[in-house]
Amino acid sequence: VQLQASGGGLVQVGGSLRLSCTASGRTFSNYGMGWFRQAPGKEREFVARVDRSGARTDYEIFVKGRFTIARENAKNTVYLQMNALKPEDTAVYYCAAVSYGYSFRELDYDYWGQGTLVTVSS
Repeated sequence: VQLQASGGGLVQVGGSLRLSCTASGRTFSNYGMGWFRQAPGKEREFVARVDRSGARTDYEIFVKGRFTIARENAKNTVYLQMNALKPEDTAVYYCAAVSYGYSFRELDYDYWGQGTLVTVSS
């Protein structure tokens, strides 16, 4: 499956962005989806995940209550709504797909998008 992430950009502290990730090539609903991020000089880390149906979601503690992951299987798209953004949210955000899975572990994911840069300025 090919993943195309978009929606990144420059935003001020406290602002919002919505990232999108559109899949092609395989049956989207066969894949659990996740968002990860990599800040400058740091390792890539888990942000959020959603199961194949969209019924279950999970978040890393540092985004809980501010970010929302959702998917529209009819549109082959997963979203990450990011509110109350902080400078420490600055990173390249990646979407990823895991076949018949629901994981927070990077190594479990089979396919990755190219990343979209989010910069939060103070």
